[in-house]
Amino acid sequence: MPMVKTDSLSHDYIVYEDEDSEVGTPIRALTDISLEIKEGEFVSILGHNGSGKSTLAKHLNALLLPTEGTVWIDDINTADDSRLWDIRQRAGMVFQNPDNQIIASVVDEDVAFGPENMGVPTQQIWERVNYALEKTGMTAYRDYSPNRLSGGQKQRVAIAGVMAMQPKCIIMDEPTAMLDPVGRREVLEAVHQLNRELGITVILITHYMEEVIDSDRLYVMNKGTVVMAGTPRTLFAKVEEFQALGLDVPQMTLLGYELRQAGLPLPEVILSREEMVEALCQLG
Repeated sequence: MPMVKTDSLSHDYIVYEDEDSEVGTPIRALTDISLEIKEGEFVSILGHNGSGKSTLAKHLNALLLPTEGTVWIDDINTADDSRLWDIRQRAGMVFQNPDNQIIASVVDEDVAFGPENMGVPTQQIWERVNYALEKTGMTAYRDYSPNRLSGGQKQRVAIAGVMAMQPKCIIMDEPTAMLDPVGRREVLEAVHQLNRELGITVILITHYMEEVIDSDRLYVMNKGTVVMAGTPRTLFAKVEEFQALGLDVPQMTLLGYELRQAGLPLPEVILSREEMVEALCQLG
């Protein structure tokens, strides 16, 4: 059974000329999106600004509902109002700015906030908090004020807060966009660990190509539709198609492509520095 499934999903935003207008103009943000994400997968969704990827993310835990089509989360139709709480428990959302999700003055209290509101017994709450802090590498900071943390540490606290609610799926909407390279690396390592060790389904929305090379599968969006889908190695072989969409490819992939164009017999796709070093060493 898929963790996430969409069937012909389309979404319109209604735009009003002014605040007194009673009739608005529909603007289509998503068109006929059908995808399926299996439980335990790490899937990334790529696209430039305005491609519709953040709108899609909001459908994956019923922050938005389809204008047309259907979305299922763990076999629950998001249009079923009576199951909204079940959906939110199964699919947790981590947003771009961790400050928008952190509400308590102490780290462990913030992580406890979600399960506390779910009515989890006190003993279980702190078991979940301890576990989530350990898995995100934030145990040593449990008594800190979030104001004393770096951006990457704050984002890990936000992830721990979602984890403590024990979702089966975590949706991350541009979670590293406001972080420096060190913070981005910290957050991605924590999320990959959750996926590997706990089998949590991860859906990563991003425009950083280096962040997706270890994903199980990629979806590429443009103008509200999915235009490419496949594994990183399969899709990044299509360098010219990415460029035509105004998208980059990983730096090592582009370098390998340019070296092949210059005549060097390199593999068709190189995703990382390690692969590049190995390929160049073999030339000697």
